[in-house]
Amino acid sequence: MHDLELNKKNAIAFYRTAYLGDPSKAVKEFVGAEYIQHNPLVADGKQAFIDYFEEMSRDYPTKSIEFVRAVAEGDLVALHTCQTWPDNKQYVTMDFFRFDNNGKIIEHWDSMQEIPSETKNGNPMY
Repeated sequence: MHDLELNKKNAIAFYRTAYLGDPSKAVKEFVGAEYIQHNPLVADGKQAFIDYFEEMSRDYPTKSIEFVRAVAEGDLVALHTCQTWPDNKQYVTMDFFRFDNNGKIIEHWDSMQEIPSETKNGNPMY
């Protein structure tokens, strides 16, 4: 049985810790025995994740992230976020994390889209 509230809290802490510059700590605290990656820009495994986020931190030190919502069901957590990058470019992102029976993250999927300046429906991305 998964603790859905704890998994949501841990998914946010994992992502925030890695995104804001300490991916080694994020992996140590929140990742299980394996880490399967589905983002085509990142290789499988813990070290590849660390390397990717260390490079992002060096190249884009002023980026920021806002966690808009988290949804949990079974062994999955979905995060809906707003990322702000240099030149104020903003992206809506959706990340899915799969947890093992020990409450550790073992798999990740994501999708990212630049937030348009206007929409035909007038609704926000959040």
